[in-house]
Amino acid sequence: MERINGKLFKEMLRSGMNSLTNDQARIDALNVFPVPDGDTGTNMCLTFTNGAKEALKTNDEAVGAIAKVLSRGLLMGARGNSGVITSQIFRGFYQAIADLEDMDAMQFASALVNGSRVAYKAVMRPVEGTILTVVREAADYTYAYCATGEVTDCIEVMRKMVEESKISLDTTPDLLPVLKEVGVVDSGGAGLLSIFDGMLKALEGNPVELDASATKASSEPSSQAKIEGEGEFGFCTEFILQLSEQGAKNFSENNFKEELATIGNSIVCVQDEDIVKVHVHTLTPAVAIKMGKRQGRFMKLKVENMSDQHEEILSKENDAVEVKAAPKAERKKYGLISVAAGDGIANMFKDLRVDEVISGGQTMNPSTEDFISAIEKMNCDHIFIFPNNSNIVMAAQQAATVMEDQDVHVLPAKTIPQGISACVMFNPDAELEDNLSEMTAAIENVKSGEVTYAIKDTTYEGLPIKAGQYMGILGKAIVDAQPDMMDVTKKLLSDMLDEDSELVTLIYGEDATEEQAEELAAYIEDNSDAEVEIHEGKQPVYSFIIGVE
Repeated sequence: MERINGKLFKEMLRSGMNSLTNDQARIDALNVFPVPDGDTGTNMCLTFTNGAKEALKTNDEAVGAIAKVLSRGLLMGARGNSGVITSQIFRGFYQAIADLEDMDAMQFASALVNGSRVAYKAVMRPVEGTILTVVREAADYTYAYCATGEVTDCIEVMRKMVEESKISLDTTPDLLPVLKEVGVVDSGGAGLLSIFDGMLKALEGNPVELDASATKASSEPSSQAKIEGEGEFGFCTEFILQLSEQGAKNFSENNFKEELATIGNSIVCVQDEDIVKVHVHTLTPAVAIKMGKRQGRFMKLKVENMSDQHEEILSKENDAVEVKAAPKAERKKYGLISVAAGDGIANMFKDLRVDEVISGGQTMNPSTEDFISAIEKMNCDHIFIFPNNSNIVMAAQQAATVMEDQDVHVLPAKTIPQGISACVMFNPDAELEDNLSEMTAAIENVKSGEVTYAIKDTTYEGLPIKAGQYMGILGKAIVDAQPDMMDVTKKLLSDMLDEDSELVTLIYGEDATEEQAEELAAYIEDNSDAEVEIHEGKQPVYSFIIGVE
């Protein structure tokens, strides 16, 4: 096969999307930390599905035009570091074939190389032994193989890419000791290999079909639980749409059902001329609502929490969806956007002058589009974003790049305590550079600790950990693992406190009580001179979030 045309390229994307969706749970399980955040597969799946679905809907038949739609869809849907890097790989791929109707073997190989280069440039401090290594080594070796062997068969190019990706992925533990200790390969690289493998199978005439079980799994983040006896998850989302003129012309019940199937189950979609009624059970009602928004305007909307978990998502969706757009706020000098999981933490940020709180955090990484939507609500000279999670920073930075007509600054806050401390130092009357300097200094002055539970047996830097145990995490290190939550938290506090500690912010979550928080406050007062502030965060996943300044 000497050339890939638009029709075949779409089939490659569909097959790659299905392959990744089928492998999502396996990739999620490759997390290094035994915490309930194995979301690489989920993030990559949501990212790639968003882009591939958009590309498959376009009527263009030129590979360059299709790749452009893919790139934009990936960018807007990018979640987590793995999702953002994936979007950058295919952004570089698109740039290399932008003007092509179809592509030959060398053009295909060159586009893969350009994808790896663009992805590397997007990361401030590239780490070897990750998805970046896999795409770089595989693309470079594939290009050299094509150039020296004068390969003209596109199937050979893709086979070589898959072969080299497997080899590179298998060596990631040799580059990242933490992978070797835990006994896993890099999860992002595994996700990329799954996409490439699906694309190859399409070229070979045997495209990957979607497993019904994988479709259901793709909408079930690891932090959620089933409803007793029902087997259902998350949120019952129902809405009635009045299709736009363009939407009425192009709307397809089957296509929309397929799109909804990527995020949920129990799907009903009925069209009557320009009116569409939709029902879906999903853990991501935000995504379902965005799907509907693209088709027309809401006449009716209802979101009900079926599992009584993550109520902040429900609040977000009810607030975010309006039949009529809210008027722009009066222009002001600064606008603040923060990410938080838990009503209590969200309210803490709102009390600190944060204008928009995006629901999310560990296991629930917001997309680039979520940040763009928040930025678009602003009417400010300068906008500050506090990601409050290391896996969210890149999506926020990508949104800032897209919104180039706005002055957006992503602060290096990678934890909730860092974000809170930075917001405390924000001065609405100060100059931009002074605010940036003060907030950055505040971030650097905070020690952050978290208490959560282990989801599997493992060993981390010599520390044996059993599934179900509580773990104390200081920065990026697991410092203790025990069956008793309070013992672990006290050990974590003893590691965090020193003679310079002045203030401890103690935020208790859904599975902790105020009484336990007060017991810990007494422990802090007995063992240091620091003041203690207790807050009910209502956050999932983490029993306690602790900041020490």
